[in-house]
Amino acid sequence: MPSIKSEHPLFFFKTKKMDLGNVIKNTRKQKGLTQNEFASLCGITQTYLSQIESNLKEPNLSTLKTISKNLKVPLPILFFLSMTEEDIQPNKRKAFQIVSPSVKSLVNEFFSV
Repeated sequence: MPSIKSEHPLFFFKTKKMDLGNVIKNTRKQKGLTQNEFASLCGITQTYLSQIESNLKEPNLSTLKTISKNLKVPLPILFFLSMTEEDIQPNKRKAFQIVSPSVKSLVNEFFSV
């Protein structure tokens, strides 16, 4: 596997402990879609979607864009929702704890996530 350079646009997301798979799974379920239905919409197999949702596979950017489009949630919003405290620099965690619930609430309102 080639090394990931810090110039890569997804470098930040690949080096942190984000829970993107779980966010995708929960959002899909909230939209009332089964894995088979959603995988078909995205042009991927149900097995691959299951692996993504279990954080066993990291989809490429093209697949993430397709997933985002079909969930009707912008990709940066999916990234934000998947962030955990461990993803935040220690000196900024307190601010994240304060702001995150309000931002997530707004996101839920706008995107029915």
